[in-house]
Amino acid sequence: MTGPLPDPFADQPDWAPRPPRPLTVVPATERVELRGRRVLVGLPGLGWRGDLRADDRVVQNARTYVPVIPEHEWYRAEADQVEVFAPLVPVERVWVETVGSRPVAEGERETGIRLVSLDGPAHRPPTPVFEADAVTGRRVVHVEGGLEHRDLRAVTETYSGAEGDICVRITPEVEWYRWAWRGQSPTTLEVPVHLLWVE
Repeated sequence: MTGPLPDPFADQPDWAPRPPRPLTVVPATERVELRGRRVLVGLPGLGWRGDLRADDRVVQNARTYVPVIPEHEWYRAEADQVEVFAPLVPVERVWVETVGSRPVAEGERETGIRLVSLDGPAHRPPTPVFEADAVTGRRVVHVEGGLEHRDLRAVTETYSGAEGDICVRITPEVEWYRWAWRGQSPTTLEVPVHLLWVE
């Protein structure tokens, strides 16, 4: 071998972790676990609704349905062990959010208008928090030491932290929703913005 070895960190500042893996959306008709997963429901050409969670498939009269629950109700049911109403949606109208694989080549991020197909729901790639216009209440991914921490919500906008870093306070989603149904303030964690992405 001749010449120096390539620097694997040449294109990335040493303080910036790699972005999290993007979410992909797959039809619920595929062999994918559903219980507790984030789903989107809708019809091609019409539109989609998110912030929903699914339960296991149900078969009635030879048709397959997915019980779909608003996310805040799903968390309440899981945390308080109560039953909640879950409408049955035909499986062909349900898509499941899954964590995709990291792109082979991480090039420039798309900016401006992005056209999508109406044949199925689309999902944007993760956006660095420092590029987002507002973050309070949005789903975020905290990347630390190469690990992706998901199911988090931002509870503040960006601010100057005690150490001089630009930060956002985050909380686990279950506490974000508990704040709504019980009025119980969440425990939060101050995180520098370069470690957060909007999902």
